[in-house]
Amino acid sequence: MADDFEGYRDIPEEDRLKAEAFFTRGAAVAATGNYDYAIEMFISGLTVDPEAVEAHQALRDISLRRKASGGKALGMLQGMKLKRGKDDKESMLNAEKLLAYDPGNTDHMVSVLVNAQKAGFYDSAMWMGPILLKANKDSKNPSFDKYITLRDTYVRLRRWREATEASQYAVSLKPDDIELQRISKDLAARQTMSEGKYEGSRSFRESVRDMHKQHDLLVSDGDVRTVDMMTAQINKAEAEWREDPNEPSKVMNLVDLLTKTERPEQEARAIELLENAWESSKQYRFKARIGQIRLAQLARQERALRQAVAKNPTDENLKAEYRDFAKDRAEQELTIFVEAAENYPTAMEYKYNMGVRLFQLGRFDEAIPIFQQARANPQFRVEATTALGRSFLDAGYNDEAVDTLKIAIDEYQLRGDPKSVEMTYWYARALEEKKDIPTALKSYSTVAQWNFTYRDVQQRIKRLRASVTAG
Repeated sequence: MADDFEGYRDIPEEDRLKAEAFFTRGAAVAATGNYDYAIEMFISGLTVDPEAVEAHQALRDISLRRKASGGKALGMLQGMKLKRGKDDKESMLNAEKLLAYDPGNTDHMVSVLVNAQKAGFYDSAMWMGPILLKANKDSKNPSFDKYITLRDTYVRLRRWREATEASQYAVSLKPDDIELQRISKDLAARQTMSEGKYEGSRSFRESVRDMHKQHDLLVSDGDVRTVDMMTAQINKAEAEWREDPNEPSKVMNLVDLLTKTERPEQEARAIELLENAWESSKQYRFKARIGQIRLAQLARQERALRQAVAKNPTDENLKAEYRDFAKDRAEQELTIFVEAAENYPTAMEYKYNMGVRLFQLGRFDEAIPIFQQARANPQFRVEATTALGRSFLDAGYNDEAVDTLKIAIDEYQLRGDPKSVEMTYWYARALEEKKDIPTALKSYSTVAQWNFTYRDVQQRIKRLRASVTAG
């Protein structure tokens, strides 16, 4: 795992807090229309914390508002002074300043992306990547070289899904390039092998900190994780917290140890600590951690109920209890993800999870626009597009379901893996609803050849073939 983060530069907590003062000031002056001064404030803050992704996005939002109000790009002489910094970090920030004054300039985007990766600011690179990809894709003359730059940057970051997408766009510009096609297929294979690896972490920063935390708390996770050992560690962490109760890292350390026990009374204590920290600091990360604890509790409850149903398959009351819980869980999780999305508007995983819960609750008309937003993000494109197609189908928009799922199938390179099986099955379902029986049968047959026991595909094939014969 360490190799995945080689070269990554984490930002100390004290620097993050220092940078917040600049960001707060920048947001305040931007609200008055003083965009140029706001840009200077955000760049100053990013000099201290270059990995503040939310600040990067806030700066971009300001730059777009400035442009909409008639703001011009920097003059040639000013621009020349910012072309190259003394190191990769300064080069990244210089490029971002140029981009702030000229938000549609894809050359500046490339410079931000490349220098962020070289400087070790990987979350900043991952923030810039989708913006550059969309700008290049929407251009009248998309640049092949920019797609290749995106691909190669993602490869260095070991983000195979995004690298595969950029590579596919490059292939679309040079469809006869055999070597380009080979590279694209290799990347798709790497994507399949590493699928799910990054699903548990929102960022490189969190991944690295989780890795360090796991190392530091190894004794807690091994066979020696006894009640006495955990109690001793909790007592030690609590003593350290009491010495400095306003230190966020000490609060979080104690919370992590309490929640590792998975005991309700300890989790309640952790939530109490987090609520107090939130009330005194108004830093949303404390409320976000409460949400994570509650999500874990709901998952455990679901698992216990599911196992009970499996052991008592004829107990209708237990099945009804499970259905009621599933609905209640979706509603509680939806509330958590809605609040998180409001506080982290650029973190698409929260919006995507909002869409999933809305779908589970049958609120398809509300889920559809969420999935439409989420599929623009490379990380969620496949899942969100499939979910969008299913939402159209369940909402009664059969034509839209067919078109959406066909796009998902055509864009997805792999064949026969679980994702392609799922999207092809639901494509067949949409075709069946549309009464296009021959095409539906062909798609069901494809699913059966990949996975003969998938859902009810056997029964659907038999029923549709019987109806064709009878007709």
